[in-house]
Amino acid sequence: MTTHDRGHDAERRALDAYIKLMRASDSVAAQLKRSLSRDGLTPSQLGVLEALLHKGPLCQTDLSAKILKSTGNLTTVVDNLERRGLVRRDRNAQDRRFVTVSLTPEGRALIDGYFPTHAAAITRTMAALTPAEQDALAALCRKLGLAAADAPLYRPGA
Repeated sequence: MTTHDRGHDAERRALDAYIKLMRASDSVAAQLKRSLSRDGLTPSQLGVLEALLHKGPLCQTDLSAKILKSTGNLTTVVDNLERRGLVRRDRNAQDRRFVTVSLTPEGRALIDGYFPTHAAAITRTMAALTPAEQDALAALCRKLGLAAADAPLYRPGA
């Protein structure tokens, strides 16, 4: 679908690209969610488990930045993973506000078993693009993400 906006060329082009980006993202995410729901995980929970698998124990602030979630949202995600026995929290003895999150043996077993299948599914999905297109997409997404992070806050009607 393209935009039906009647604005100037730059606006129509930007809206068209945005619509395509969001639809593609939603389509790929929906595929992931179906797979995750079979294991009772959310995308955010997978993000936490995957970050801990690849980076090792992380403080909650670093973990929230790594998976692009607010610290408040991350607290809920970690609460649910902890309740399932997949992660544990350790408080720093000198500064009780500093909390490190680690995988439990059960969490490591789950993500060790899940990640190869997850990576293979993403590889199959991304195979719709050539390797050069995947590289270009990655570079463009990074460029767009960095620009959006530096942009002024979006305020509808402002």
